[in-house]
Amino acid sequence: MTNGPDLFSSDGPDQGLPGPGVGGSSADSGRALDPLAVRMRPRTIAEVVGQDHLTFPGSPLVQLVEASGGDRAGASSVILWGPPGVGKTTLAHVISHAPGRTFVELSAITAGVKDVRQVIENARRERDMYQRTTVLFLDEIHRFSKAQQDALLPAVENRLVVLVAATTENPSFSVISPLLSRSLLLTLRPLDDAAIADLLDRAVVSERGLAGQFELEPAAKDFIVRIAGADARRSLTILEAAAGIAAAQAEFAEAVASDDSAVDSDDDTDADEDIGADEDIEDSTESEDSADTDDSETSPAEGRAILITEAACAEASSETVLRYDKNGDQHYDVVSAFIKSIRGSDVDAALHYLARMIVAGEDPRFIARRVVISAAEDIGMADPQALPIAVAASTAVQNIGMPEGRIPLAEAVTYLAMAPKSNASYRALDAAIADVKNGFSGQVPTHLRDAHYPGAKELGHGEGYKYSHDHPHGVAAQEYLPETLRGKRYYEPTGNGMERSLGERLEMLQRLLRP
Repeated sequence: MTNGPDLFSSDGPDQGLPGPGVGGSSADSGRALDPLAVRMRPRTIAEVVGQDHLTFPGSPLVQLVEASGGDRAGASSVILWGPPGVGKTTLAHVISHAPGRTFVELSAITAGVKDVRQVIENARRERDMYQRTTVLFLDEIHRFSKAQQDALLPAVENRLVVLVAATTENPSFSVISPLLSRSLLLTLRPLDDAAIADLLDRAVVSERGLAGQFELEPAAKDFIVRIAGADARRSLTILEAAAGIAAAQAEFAEAVASDDSAVDSDDDTDADEDIGADEDIEDSTESEDSADTDDSETSPAEGRAILITEAACAEASSETVLRYDKNGDQHYDVVSAFIKSIRGSDVDAALHYLARMIVAGEDPRFIARRVVISAAEDIGMADPQALPIAVAASTAVQNIGMPEGRIPLAEAVTYLAMAPKSNASYRALDAAIADVKNGFSGQVPTHLRDAHYPGAKELGHGEGYKYSHDHPHGVAAQEYLPETLRGKRYYEPTGNGMERSLGERLEMLQRLLRP
């Protein structure tokens, strides 16, 4: 449980905080050690970017921020759901700044029921003695068990605390229903490129950020925007690291230039020793002027901004950290997009999502199973060869492992995405299952029943059965469905791929079965 200093109020300790390398008081120097992403965290709702659907005038979030402790309507608890780096923690701190509020922060990773109950007890005392509302920010609430979440219910319902819970997981699956019903669910969207670019520009010039000591090359900004993956925290982390690299490179270049200048000056002095005294004085003066000129040209001008290049950003972030939680929403979203791309016959998109799963370390056996399911579900009888190819790819993955297993997976995915599509087979089965569940089973026709056990023939089992191979085309005209389903048709082939010819054959079979 933390009740630390307020990092976001207008009179907070980081007000006017200088950027890296800028002199300041000892009090400020401690704050300068905070990450750039912390120093640049918005203090007001107006500074929040990329969440216009939540921050428009009169929105529930704005009303929550602006409500005071004495308002009769009060403040509702909220659950902030969104990917990392979109502002969930920032919004929690902004909400806490309304008048008459005490802010308490817990992390579900380390906190337990005992901590929650302590916060609730303190909140009751704050309300009764000082008329102050306690805002409880609970980060990673999806990590709380059902029992831990249950402990919050009475306090949230009676508004002893205003709960601001943050989660990267779908609350429908990770938060208990009673708590959901007592809170507002606010979905934060991934930041777009313009929002990330705006944050970078703001961080470069802000006194809380780099304080104008650096200039961000346009190509460098584009690089950070692209590699940040819609994550504000990551973009600022890369910017800070790149600024450190650029500053170190500029300092090194200045030192080298200074050494070169000193060497040139020594050479000039040695040459002047062979010249007369008057000329020596004159030349020495000229040499000093020249040295001063060289220093001014090779050393960065006082107050001149250091350029952050794309190369520095690339060094600061050697590779993209792919956002993909194998147990979270990204897992299901990417898999869903993968299957739908195959179904939609977009081979490039299918390979893209396959690559994302592979790079993120997804279990290749899981991918192979999804490929097999897709072959049967989405290609079906339009290309019956798709299923054997998918099964072969699955077997290959199990036998050879990764990274070579990606090769048969790519082959299968390419084949499936380009194959003709039909779901007629499994839709036909689902329709038959629905009839069975709804009681349309009926009795197995007598002539189809087993007649091999003693006494079966006396019951009439098998009587009148026609052996198909004894009839033209290997088809005997007789009823196979129960009486209650006579004439029922489940399989309706499409006109795609091989099912076009299968449709013609089906019509011929129907004429032979029911002349």
